Amino acid sequence: MKWEKLGLVYGPDGSSSWAKHSALQPTPVALSDRIRVFCGFRDDDGVSRAGYVDVAKDDPTTVLGVSEDPVLDVGDFGTFDQHGVVPCAVVDTEDELRMYYAGYLRGAKVRFQAFCGLAISRDCGASFSRYSQVPILDRTPAEALFRAIHSVLRENGVWRIWYGGGSEFVSGKSKTLPVYNIRYMESEDGIHFPDFGDVAVDISPGEHRVGRPYVINQAGKYRMFFGKGSEARAYQLAYAESDDGYSWIRKDDELGLSFSETEWDSEMMAYPAVISSSGHTYMFYNGNNYGREGFGCAKLISWEG
Repeated sequence: MKWEKLGLVYGPDGSSSWAKHSALQPTPVALSDRIRVFCGFRDDDGVSRAGYVDVAKDDPTTVLGVSEDPVLDVGDFGTFDQHGVVPCAVVDTEDELRMYYAGYLRGAKVRFQAFCGLAISRDCGASFSRYSQVPILDRTPAEALFRAIHSVLRENGVWRIWYGGGSEFVSGKSKTLPVYNIRYMESEDGIHFPDFGDVAVDISPGEHRVGRPYVINQAGKYRMFFGKGSEARAYQLAYAESDDGYSWIRKDDELGLSFSETEWDSEMMAYPAVISSSGHTYMFYNGNNYGREGFGCAKLISWEG
């Protein structure tokens, strides 16, 4: 593949108490007149709340507007999402927008847990209401610490789900490191799910995580964009292909999108999301320090390298 980097699109200016910095995990959805990019804005304590950035359909570097308030705030005390909510996947069902989000709960012996919640919008994403105060993907024996939906395709009446799942932290040189991989499952309604899925993309030697899978079906070929992490490099972009969405072959070297020398994405590239608009394909992603400066965009030039 060949990409043209379009640069940093948006980052908070620090003037809002709930959005001091970061625009975590940009998650785009096409509206009639714009692309609405949902992301997690962090306060001074590092707690994320969901908001959006509107960009032009024919030029996603042009910012049209930003949510003044959170479209989804943190959960109540004691809930699974009391320490942060981060958008993961947004699905337009024609009647409503469904936001699948990661809810964070900090711990004492583990740094955090992340489980998947669901919120519903009937005003094009201007506001969301929780489907439930508990996660739609809760802990199971096979996935005890992390279960978060990141990609949804509805095909032949089936909700096809690619998500991150895992059950442990391992000791690193300076902190514990979360261990999870990319898994697959199906649902009849996008609300009720089995207790575990099948591993779709596993970690390779030296990695402790692969996650945030973003899957598209492009001309009958399934393409997965995701992040891989090691202790040496916290996150970089990766890529896999499949003929059926079940069995995947990693082709990281074919992604064709790498770090800048000195820019906002010179040390980290993470949380990719791909969308087609006005005849072009774009990738939104975060850069250094887990997107502290915001999110940027790249335009696809060619599927072939």
